Parts: sequence; C-alpha cells; structure tokens
Amino acid sequence: MLPVLTAPESSTALPADAKYIVIEGPIGVGKSSLARKLAATFKADLLLEQPAENPFLERFYEAPGQHALATQLFFLFQRVEQLKEISGATYRGVGRVADFMLEKDPLFAQLTLDQDEYQLYKQVYQNLQISAPIPDLVIYLQAPTPVLLERVNKRRVKYEMGMDADYLSRLGDVYTTFFHSYKRTPLLIINAAEINPVDNEQHYAALVRHISRIDAGKHYFNPMVEAF
Repeated sequence: MLPVLTAPESSTALPADAKYIVIEGPIGVGKSSLARKLAATFKADLLLEQPAENPFLERFYEAPGQHALATQLFFLFQRVEQLKEISGATYRGVGRVADFMLEKDPLFAQLTLDQDEYQLYKQVYQNLQISAPIPDLVIYLQAPTPVLLERVNKRRVKYEMGMDADYLSRLGDVYTTFFHSYKRTPLLIINAAEINPVDNEQHYAALVRHISRIDAGKHYFNPMVEAF
C-alpha cells in the first residue's frame, strides 16, 4: 500500500512500489491533463501519446475506411517505441505517469478495421513480440458520449471537429467491456463527467489520497466519500 499523501500541491516522489501509473479512457475524457498533474505531484516523468505525429490521422477522420489500417499501425509502432523507455526509467529509479497503455491499441483496431485488416493487424501485433511493462496502477476515466463530444469540440483540434458521436459511443462501449473484466493490475475507475480532478483542487487532493491507499483489486473514486 502506498503511503498517504497529505499535500498534493507539493511535489511528492512516487514510492518504490508504484513506479508506473497509467491513465486510460476514451477520446476527450481528460487523460493527458490528469497525467500531467499527477506527474508534477509525484515528481515523475511524463509519457504522453503523440497523435500529432501520426501522418495518417487527419486522413482517417476524413475517410476512415481508406486510412484506418495505416493509422492504426503507425500508432502501434509509436506506442511500442515509447514503452521501451519505461524499463530504463524504472531502472534509474524514476517514476512514470502515462496517458495510454498498449492494450488500448487492439481496442481501437477492433473498432476501426474491417475483418481482413484486423486479421492482418493481429498478425503484426503478435509478431512484434512486445514486452510492455505492467503498470502498478491503471486509472480508467469514463464519461457519457455527449460529454466526450463536447470536450473534443472544445479543444478545437481541426481534424477532430465534427467527430462522429456514434464512433465515440462505440469507443466508450469497447472501453467499458474491456475494463469490466480487467484484473491484471490495480484499477481505479472515475466518472469524469461528475468529478473534475484537473480543475477542482478538492477533488484532486481527495484523488491523490485515494491513490495512496490502493493496493490491489478494482476501486471507484468518490470525492464526497473521501471528505469524511
């Protein structure tokens, strides 16, 4: 169990048994913002996805059927390369907070690729012989489709504007199904529609205290309960 943190506004190093925390959830739910804040609190290195580096992503949103496979394979190779850094960082005693886990890649592939493309993707995935590090804690942020759509449009990324609500809904369902049976690591589930640990300092302080008490299993975060 992690030691209780009483001052999340100040930098606090990650303990030795919690070197790798991952934030996950669908597009627009606030993964990167929370990852940045936790990394600053825990004096940890920050590992963020780099969607702007994917040359196929804008074309995917314009014509998904034509560019899904290239988009997905680029993300797969990019994520594998990024995760290779984790082992070295852990060896040096440096913590890491990331806004993605490798297991998300097949979720998107299953959603965006047709059957033949998905079979090809699985062959590539299996033959990469990926040795991804196992997180010490996964934080799953969830929110209903209208909230996700509003947040995606609010951030004003050109190729995301007008994103299909049905796509976000199906993506949310895929994540829900995945984490319903997820048991590989400790898991903390947060309803990001009702709780705002990024902008609400009371919510954030309660979240850091809650993280400090997690040791195993599936957990749910409610800042109203944490206050008592």
